[in-house]
Amino acid sequence: MNGYTGKILKLDLTHRKVSTIPTSDYEQWGGGHGMGSAIFYDLVKDKTIDGFDPANVVTLMTSPFCGTPVPSAGGRTEVQGIGVQSVPIGWYTRSNFGGRFSSLLKYAGWDGVVIQGKADEPVWIDIRDGGVWIRNCAELSLWGTDTQQCQEKIWSFVAGNENYGDWIDPMGEDGGRTTQRPAVVAIGPAGENLSRPGCLIHDAGNGSGQGGFGAVFGSKNLKAISAIGTGAIGIHDPKALLKARISQKQNYGFQIDNPYRGHNKYWGAPWPLTFFGDESTKPRRHRPQSCVACHAACRGRYEDGLANEIVCENSLFYGAAETPDIKRKACKILNDLGLNAFELKHSVIYLEALHKSGAFDPGTGLDCPLDFDTYGTMEFAEQFMRMIAYRNDGLGNPSQFGEDMADGIIRAAQKWGKLDGNSGEPEELLQRLFPFWGLPVHRDPRTSISWGYGSVLGDRDINEHCFDSMHMGKPEEMVKIITDKMPPFQDDQLMFDFSVDGMYSQHMAKLVTWQRYYTRFYKQSLLFCDTRWPDFVNPRAPGWVGITGEAEPEFLKTVTGWDLTFLEGIELGKKIWNLDNAIWTLQGRHRDMVHFTGVHYELPGYGYDGGGSEYPAMKDGKWERISVKETHLDKDRFEDFKTEFYKLQGWDIASGFPTRSTLSSVGLNDVADDLEAEGKLGAQTTASSRPRGQSQQTATS
Repeated sequence: MNGYTGKILKLDLTHRKVSTIPTSDYEQWGGGHGMGSAIFYDLVKDKTIDGFDPANVVTLMTSPFCGTPVPSAGGRTEVQGIGVQSVPIGWYTRSNFGGRFSSLLKYAGWDGVVIQGKADEPVWIDIRDGGVWIRNCAELSLWGTDTQQCQEKIWSFVAGNENYGDWIDPMGEDGGRTTQRPAVVAIGPAGENLSRPGCLIHDAGNGSGQGGFGAVFGSKNLKAISAIGTGAIGIHDPKALLKARISQKQNYGFQIDNPYRGHNKYWGAPWPLTFFGDESTKPRRHRPQSCVACHAACRGRYEDGLANEIVCENSLFYGAAETPDIKRKACKILNDLGLNAFELKHSVIYLEALHKSGAFDPGTGLDCPLDFDTYGTMEFAEQFMRMIAYRNDGLGNPSQFGEDMADGIIRAAQKWGKLDGNSGEPEELLQRLFPFWGLPVHRDPRTSISWGYGSVLGDRDINEHCFDSMHMGKPEEMVKIITDKMPPFQDDQLMFDFSVDGMYSQHMAKLVTWQRYYTRFYKQSLLFCDTRWPDFVNPRAPGWVGITGEAEPEFLKTVTGWDLTFLEGIELGKKIWNLDNAIWTLQGRHRDMVHFTGVHYELPGYGYDGGGSEYPAMKDGKWERISVKETHLDKDRFEDFKTEFYKLQGWDIASGFPTRSTLSSVGLNDVADDLEAEGKLGAQTTASSRPRGQSQQTATS
């Protein structure tokens, strides 16, 4: 099929063996996440292993769109495997990053990389067109370098000392030529030292943060993967593809002579970084930067090189910084060390609260090496980050505190006895910042309820902005535009009823379900960028009706020739979602584990959290906007919601396990057999099988 190279690279690090998986074996899954989950399922026989186990398989998958002109879908990479960040179990999980890596990997002839085993010494992977080498890090002194140093060494090794823009021959055999430098994804000292917040970094600021995959790479003695290629990608109908891209830009995109300043993140103007300070303090010389094929250029590059390509949560890591330049420098060091900005951002806020509570005073037994009198300075930030990356005091000296922090803030707090229910305001703060699975969250689940549900029912904070456009215009107009594009639930506008009753209804269960299906296929398998898709509401279009529902299948057909309807893509997302849930079930998940931390049932939310503080609600047959400030969850009614959700999935409502009938309906009979063999196949039950509110509240954080 067009859009694919036809080969997936399989690396056995233990035996230093390179082999190939035919892409055709997994084409039915679309790409990205679907392929990654299916490969993981086939290769990892024991799903209960720890993420640090050499038998853990990590996949880095592309999609048929990677390396093509499909807008905001040409440059992303999906990362999957058993993570090491969540509690009480390192769930099978996912992450994602943009940039150039997926495109250059495909130009080199590969649709993905599958990593098994553990090398006997630190290695890196050198991929050049059809050639693949597992090389020792010692040859280039890579182990111990930060992510920028590592990439620069590999660039020089592969491309020589040619000037940027000069042609190079990657194979050195008078073969294909390119002006690109290798696309490298690397770990820093955090990953090398198995720090659970360790992440993967590509180029300057493209990070695969959630899941702790930097530490997983480190446990495999894998420092980096480099890809460069001079090949091409077959396109089913190149003329139609370019026509579709140009049409979308003209009819739905930013117009420089008529700029729209409202909420139009999907097809808006290119914008440089705006998170580091106001116009009076930002560096004046910078330019936009984008992932391959993206029209939006949401990242920036600065003349001084600090914080290049960093945006959103990554740029907000050090909120206490005394100046924007300190914040920018701290963010660069964060990426150089290969650390998860999201976890560290929340962790340092919690540590400050512990400090103010006296938890670090002499005689408490907690020897925190940080001086909070210097909080906000560059020295504090650098010591804090190095403490976690190197498992010491941040200054090069042994420190049990640093060891604890490198295992993640939730594990550290548990070890310190700070999650015993008697730790006061700092504990409440930690529960708010890490509301489920011991992971940080973008939006308060008490107010952004569908976001919270999608996260707790999955494996991580979803970080999916599908419905942000519902805050734009009149609620009745926005609800109609969006729901009209949500098959098979398009006739149920009450999905967007965020009233107290609506929060727990079967309608809300449909909203959460649709998002899980759409994102599993279109965002995480075809790899449409989250910040640009779906295009529900678009003020450039007639009646503000965006192009979602038409554009996604059109691009798929022009690239691959696969004539899939929008609804068929949603159904494929359902299949992927069921496979992921089967993996979690085999790992040990049960309905009773799925809940929020206690503070979310006891205290109100804090209002605006990036998604808005007012949401649609139906009242007396009419739509209005209501404030979600002060909202909190009802524990028993959340159990009711779970029952509605599991019923909608066709799963066992008593356990949350997938059932044979549901798995068979999406073509997963073999998965049903495996669940049955392990005694974890759900039974077809009725709502009466589980009384309202019945739950064994097992602590997860």
